[in-house]
Amino acid sequence: MTTATLDEKDASAAETRFEWPLCYDAENFILSRIDAFTQQNSFARELSARMRDETGTLILDWTDYLLLPAWDEEALRATGYTDDPLADAPDAQKQLWHPEAMLPRVLIAPTNAKYPLAVGIRPEDMAEFAGVHGITNDIEGAPLSRFRRMLIAEENGTRFEAIERRAYRGYMPADPDVQSYLAARELWQARRRVWDDDRQGMKDGLERIEKMVELVGRDLTCHLVFEEERRYWQKRNRAGTEQKRRQDSLGLGWTNHDHHTFRSSRECFVDLIRAWELLGFHRRERYYAGQEAGWGAQAVEQPIEGIIIFNDVDLNPDEVDVDFSRKELPSQPTLGTIGLWCGLHGESFLEAGMHHLECRFDHALLRDQLKAEGINTMKPFSDFPFLKQAFTEGERWTVRRARAERLLQNQSITDDQFAEFTKNGAIGSHLENLQRKGGFKGFNQHTVSLIIAETDPRKQQGK
Repeated sequence: MTTATLDEKDASAAETRFEWPLCYDAENFILSRIDAFTQQNSFARELSARMRDETGTLILDWTDYLLLPAWDEEALRATGYTDDPLADAPDAQKQLWHPEAMLPRVLIAPTNAKYPLAVGIRPEDMAEFAGVHGITNDIEGAPLSRFRRMLIAEENGTRFEAIERRAYRGYMPADPDVQSYLAARELWQARRRVWDDDRQGMKDGLERIEKMVELVGRDLTCHLVFEEERRYWQKRNRAGTEQKRRQDSLGLGWTNHDHHTFRSSRECFVDLIRAWELLGFHRRERYYAGQEAGWGAQAVEQPIEGIIIFNDVDLNPDEVDVDFSRKELPSQPTLGTIGLWCGLHGESFLEAGMHHLECRFDHALLRDQLKAEGINTMKPFSDFPFLKQAFTEGERWTVRRARAERLLQNQSITDDQFAEFTKNGAIGSHLENLQRKGGFKGFNQHTVSLIIAETDPRKQQGK
């Protein structure tokens, strides 16, 4: 059997997999070690409480890695942790991860200790975190480098650390090429988003990604692209702006992101997935909700950056067996929820930006905290012990008249809908409040259809 055939079989298995395991043993092991750590480190204990009380987040979801004593290795491996093939660390330390769970990575120290030796949390910007908390310790690693580390507090034999990552999942700093970094970032920050012809816009985006990859490589280009995509989305979403303010009050940023959701027209979907492939994404689950809800989705994951994208597109009942991420779908005047949203606002890859950003929170706590800020949350569309998901109420965006006229001319909307959308705009974006337990890495295929239907702009008329 050829290597290509093996790769195709692996890809096919990844794209049809829906049954991710619940890894409570692994999660409970990690939680017990974090709890033991916070009992011995007062800074970590106090920050954990502030994360909950001031941002609705959990220290587990900010933890990048734990450094544990050698005697924990056997028990940890028994829960499903295994050697991390994509990490590097000082020779004396083993690097472990759980390939089937969303849980922190672990370093195994060559010696034993009564308590965990270190916990490293990951703020988005090390200097900002240090400034917020008045920490003056030296930062290991140059600015903009792939890995930076700073001691927050050392107490009772424990080290509480902050780390910063860029396109790297190991533990060894390296000097960056700052000029290439800034040039690549500028290519994406300054790109044109509004096009009369979206296919030309997609072509421009693909060409810019290729130039960025030449400058800084695939993984760092991915880091820069999604840093900017979150920034663009946030400017157009009040819930995102407010929650980012709350998280920045502790110097944390957005590194609690769970996945990013992009919407695409049928015509541009293959180009969208091609862009993600240039950034090193691998295909995961492929959703076929067609007959039930008129849509499909392709999930993709970037293994170094740890970014997951949920890509949505209109899909017809007779297309459920089509690999729509590789085979271009034909245009059609009748639009589902996804196609209409793109028709009104543009491609997520271009003018519209992301439909929503999903981050990990204490689900019930964040709902209450945002309500106190005047931001309401829709009814949860996942409400399981291991997965809770809900959107904030949608942000209404102005619809450009030229887009609405194009939809009316194609008979994709009625005269009344044209009048409504041009006068009052249409629902645009959300922040998603998500909580996982048991390290669950999957998605809720069935009830996602319900929330997509609820966000159809046609259902929002008159609201």
